[in-house]
This record gives sequence, structure tokens and C-alpha cells, in this order.
Amino acid sequence: MSNIYIKEPPTSGKVLLETTAGDIDIELWCKECPKACRNFIQLCMEGYYDKTIFHRLVPGFLVQGGDPTGTGDGGESAYGKPFRDEFHTRLKFLRRGLVGMASNEKNDNRSQFFFTLDQTPELDGKNTLFGKVTGDTLYNMLKLSECSVGANDRPNKIHKIIRTEILNNPFEDIEPRILAKEDKVKEKEEQRPKNESVATKNFTLLSFGDEAEEEEEELESAVEQFKGKSKSAHDLLKNDPKLASDPVVEPSCVTNVANDDFDDEDSKPVTKKRKKHKDDDDSDIDDDWGLDDDSKQRKLDELRKESDKIQAQLNKKKRKDEKERADKEAKRKKKEAEVNDIYSTTFITQNYKHLKRSKVDKASKQDETMKMLEEFQAKLETAKKLNMGDYDDDEDDEEEEASPEKPKDSSDTLSWMTHKFQPAEEVRRAKDVNVEDEEHYEIHDPRNPINKRRREKKPKHDKKSQKT
Repeated sequence: MSNIYIKEPPTSGKVLLETTAGDIDIELWCKECPKACRNFIQLCMEGYYDKTIFHRLVPGFLVQGGDPTGTGDGGESAYGKPFRDEFHTRLKFLRRGLVGMASNEKNDNRSQFFFTLDQTPELDGKNTLFGKVTGDTLYNMLKLSECSVGANDRPNKIHKIIRTEILNNPFEDIEPRILAKEDKVKEKEEQRPKNESVATKNFTLLSFGDEAEEEEEELESAVEQFKGKSKSAHDLLKNDPKLASDPVVEPSCVTNVANDDFDDEDSKPVTKKRKKHKDDDDSDIDDDWGLDDDSKQRKLDELRKESDKIQAQLNKKKRKDEKERADKEAKRKKKEAEVNDIYSTTFITQNYKHLKRSKVDKASKQDETMKMLEEFQAKLETAKKLNMGDYDDDEDDEEEEASPEKPKDSSDTLSWMTHKFQPAEEVRRAKDVNVEDEEHYEIHDPRNPINKRRREKKPKHDKKSQKT
């Protein structure tokens, strides 16, 4: 299979078909088949294949599409007429996934194309091979054939091309044409009569038609007059006696209202006092407050006391907040320290507990081992004495009195220590050569020439013995 790809020339164009079965990448041999590739790219650029179906399916052979009518008899080329076939010696229908031009006769290529589903050598020299399906999109192309077929090779499950996209266009001079369909649509729109009549309101149908007509005229005039400007009721209703376009009171007169207009002192408006500025004169303040110096001083003292009280409360609250914050921080640090201590102690106990235990156990085991060794050595000494006959029972009695809990070792228990290994004497017997042993066997090798001569001589002796 690798030699097939080596023989094929490199591609120079690429088109993407978005179908209902998935995306299909098509690489084009634009140098080997320039007319077919130019036709295919221009039709894709113009959206000619959009919404077209794959109308023909021959299982194991090909899948055909590219006909806008969907019947297999339609389709036009980008040149406006059929173009000739293009063949190349290195382009053969040797595998699946190849793209060729569909034609009924020789040099009758239009817009229809097909995908091969297997090797089709019978199409070599008859149909133009101009592209191939690449990558994993080959499996999407094979999905087009995964359905049953009806009459006239029409698939029962119809797949269509949603849209096309040019990924690599080697023909830079291609310009999309205005198709005949678009021309017809534009001609119909131009021939369609334009309705120049403007809708008008018929106020005669209303019982209050005259009034409505007058209001409509006033509204239209106001709209024209104040077009692009902000409007209010004062601007629109100029003849209304209840409204006035000019303000009743000037802004400068609002703050200088005379007190003489009010008969009662209670009915006078309350005005807000502005704060005293550094450059202001105290005489103005005295006039406004209407207080003497003592009352003014008392008032100032009260205000100072109140401000000092508020400041003290604020300072107290601030100190309280700082103290609470410090307490929280101390508690947090203390808790962290406790957690760290617990963690460290647990870690030490878990990881180093066995070391401490091993030290204690090691010392006790060592003492126990030395004690057992001393006892064994004492037993050996006792066994030696028994063996030599120098053992004294009085010494044993004294040891029993000194340590009554210690069990007495009898002579039976020490017998295995006093035992001495003595191997049995081997009796070597001389073998009589003249006497045949029962276990003696003679081995005669037939290949040995001495045995051969013996066998030859033996029958002669037998014959002599027969004669005698």
C-alpha cells in the first residue's frame, strides 16, 4: 500500500465539505488536473454545492453527488459548458477515498463528482481523478455508504452537503460569479411594483373626528418645531392658561424672600444656616443667633463637652476593639502552638516509641541470655566431673540448700553431655580371587578384539569335545 502513496504526486489545494455525515477534507491535484480543480474550487466558492444531496450510491463502488437538482441529470460547470477529461500517468483509481468527475460521455464534465469506496481500475482512462480524501475524515466519507439502496441506485438515507470552505486556493485569479438564481431573484424584486401610497388617517369615521384632526395637526406642528430638541408641557401647550413657559419666581429671588409678606412669625419659612467660615465676622453670628455673650459661651461649652464625650466614647471603643483583636490573635497563636505540640508529641511517640522499647528489651534480653549461658556452663562443668568421677554429692546438696527453687539435674539429664562418641570398628576382609562372588559379574564387550578371538576359538573346542 505504501508504494501507492509514493507514486501519487503532491497536492496543492484543499477544500472542506461539511456534510450531515461529518466533515470531509479533500486535497486536490491542481497541477495535474487544473481544469477539474479550478471548476471544483470555483463552484465551492460560489456555494454551488450548498444544500445538495448525494443522490447515487453503489455499495463497494462509489458515492456520487454535486447535482443541485438531486436527480443525477443536472449540474453546470464553472466554465458555462462541459470541459474535457484530464488524465495523468501517476493518478490511478487504486484505493478508496479518491475523488473523480462524473460524466456520461467523453469530455462531458460538469459539476457532479464521486467518492470511490474501493479500488476501481475500470475507471482509469474514463473519468478524471483530481482529488483524495485525507485524514480521519475518510471514515466520515464511508458513513455515506452505510445505508440500504433503493431503485436507480438511490440511497434510502439521504446525506447532503451543508456548506463548503476553501482551505487552500492555488488559483488566486478566481472570482465568484453571480449565479442565474440570484439574477432571477433580483429581476423579480425590480419588477415588483412599489407601493407609493402612504397610509392616511380618516377622521370622518370617528364621532369626534374634528377634535382628533385638530390635535393631530397640533402634534405634527410641535414635532416639526421641536425636532431634535428636548420638549416639555410648557413648550407644547403655550395657549393653556394653567401653564406658563416662563418661571414664576427668578432663582435669585428665592433666597431673598421678604419677611414682611408674612403676617405671623410662625408662618415664616425656615431657612438653613450655613456654617461659619474663618473669614466671617462674629457680628453676623451674633445677629443671627440673637444671644448674649454668656448664653453663647454656655452653648459653646455644652457643644465642647458633647464633642469631648463623643470623642471619649470613640477612643474607648477603639481601645476595646484593639484589645479584642489582640486577644483573638493571642488565642489563635496559643491554639496553633498547642496543635503543633500535639502533632510533634504524637509524631515522636509514633515514630520513636519502638526505639525506646527496643533499648529496654535489648538490655533485659542480654541479661537473660548471659544468665542462661552461665547455667549451661555450670551444667558442662558438672558433666565433666561426672565423666571424670570427681563429682561430689555434698556440693550438690549445698547448692540445693542455697537455691531451693532451682530444680535438681539428675544423672539422666546430664547423660547426653557425658556421652562420648565411639564409631564401630570396621572389619576388613580380604577377597579370595579364586572364589567367585555372588555379586561378581563378567562384562564381555563384543567390540573388543580379544573377546572376538575368544568367541571364535570357543566353538572349535566344542567340536573337539564332541569328537572325543
